[in-house]
Amino acid sequence: MKFYVLGLILCCAVSTIIGQERDTVYLWPTQVPGESAAKHPPTQSLNTAGDVTRLTDITNPGFIVFEPDATLAKGIGIIVCPGGGYSILAIDKEGYEIAAWLNTLGYTAFVLQYRVPDKQEGALQDIQRTIRIVRQNSGIWNIDPNQLGVLGFSAGGSLTVRASTLYESNTYPAQDSMDSLSCRPDFSILIYPAYLDKGENRSLTPELKVNQDTPPMFIFATADDVYGNSALVMAGALRDGKVPVELHFLPKGGHGYGLRPGNIAAKTWPPLVENWLKGILAR
Repeated sequence: MKFYVLGLILCCAVSTIIGQERDTVYLWPTQVPGESAAKHPPTQSLNTAGDVTRLTDITNPGFIVFEPDATLAKGIGIIVCPGGGYSILAIDKEGYEIAAWLNTLGYTAFVLQYRVPDKQEGALQDIQRTIRIVRQNSGIWNIDPNQLGVLGFSAGGSLTVRASTLYESNTYPAQDSMDSLSCRPDFSILIYPAYLDKGENRSLTPELKVNQDTPPMFIFATADDVYGNSALVMAGALRDGKVPVELHFLPKGGHGYGLRPGNIAAKTWPPLVENWLKGILAR
């Protein structure tokens, strides 16, 4: 099935994780801002270590829509940002698998394929554009445009925070009327975030500006994660800015576990997020 959303073609794509067809929305109707390469499908890396599907060389960013069963649907959307060091996207472990879990809770998930490798400016443009497209077309997916959050892992957690603190920045030329909409997330979830402590003496990364309008955040990480300080620094900045924040910091778990079994951290964070969402969205 094909249909149109303000000039964007929604075309069917196969989700290898559950074997069903999903709608893919491409973000940029013409030229991708700042992108010189032609649009083409992502490259799947030959590296499948850890049973992870890795995508790279993304020149035509977009997102894949995962809708919950109608009997469970809460009318709330969550954009999922996989990690991968801004070099690749761990698209199944930190994307499709997360979306499928969110669907069981009744949330509509949008798995973002942002630009990589080494295109952090482009990645921010991509997530801002995604938030605006989802808001504009919220009726198609039966969600509340004012209950739209972002969930990110590792570098995707970095991108989530950048979207949550830089939403007033005009990072690309307006494409159409959608770009007049707010790109501020209504809530943000960070799971083992990285790159948030690039300031002096491992303080908050300077580009991240926390203020009273920064959305509430949930943060989960572990002490044995090499990037664990990012979670602590971010939580401190939010606390100082009087922004609602919930931080969970386990002693062990490492980095990059997603939802997969065999890791105490992977087992711990999902019910905590589920409970936090119930509380934050009931306000």
